Amino acid sequence: MSEEKKAKVARKTKRTAKKENSRQNIAISEFHKKLEEKSKKSKVARFWINAAWCLALLVWVFAALQASQFVIAWLLVQVFHITEWGINNNLMQALFSMIVYAVALAITVFVPWCVVKFKTTRDELGLRGLPTWSDILLAPIGFIVFMFVATLLLGIMQKILPGINWTESQDVGFSNLITGADYFWTFIILVIVAPVIEEIIFRGWLYGKIRARIPAVPAILLVSILFGIVHGQWNVGVTVFVMSIAMCTIREITGTIWGGILIHIIKNGLAFYLLYVNPMMIQ
Repeated sequence: MSEEKKAKVARKTKRTAKKENSRQNIAISEFHKKLEEKSKKSKVARFWINAAWCLALLVWVFAALQASQFVIAWLLVQVFHITEWGINNNLMQALFSMIVYAVALAITVFVPWCVVKFKTTRDELGLRGLPTWSDILLAPIGFIVFMFVATLLLGIMQKILPGINWTESQDVGFSNLITGADYFWTFIILVIVAPVIEEIIFRGWLYGKIRARIPAVPAILLVSILFGIVHGQWNVGVTVFVMSIAMCTIREITGTIWGGILIHIIKNGLAFYLLYVNPMMIQ
């Protein structure tokens, strides 16, 4: 074969190779485009699945809290025929609150576990180990920051929505504390039981489940909004909304709810003092 024919064959082979490479590149490009489209569709689908999942968890916790109060109140009236507490008002109110909290916790955590095998680990509840120095030190810092931001936010809200009573006192169910037992049971419920159970439910179970599906910021906001709603008053709702953001943030940092429990105890302890102890000392 002459040199000229060899050159023609080489050029033809080269052109054929280029065409083949071009076809392969087009095929690869189309394949990548299909993968990107599938990925986008998958991301959108995951977004809506996670959104529906989080909404279901929020509704479940809200329903559990409401159902626990309704069920216990119904049993007292319809089964035990108790329509008023009588002379042991504060003791009975304490027992009622304790049972309601226990039932709310059971419905929230254990009913899904037993019925649909929706198990919950200690890590999800944020109850891993004992309180650390990080929990103990972050709690007062979180409390100070939360009080400052809540006070600032309440001032802004008063300007924006002047028609709302922003100084309304919160009805915690206890009144006319006279005996030492009255103060003792009120303290136990408000300063110990309420912070522990509410933290297990909100910053523990609810935040742990939601955080497993979505990033930290939306998870913190969703849990805090619901926490504000269930308190039923604008002024209290705004305050505990900010408090929940602080407690969720500490949960995110430490991985536990111990810091949140301590903040909650400090806040409720201060409220107990201002509502019940300070007026007694003034008298």
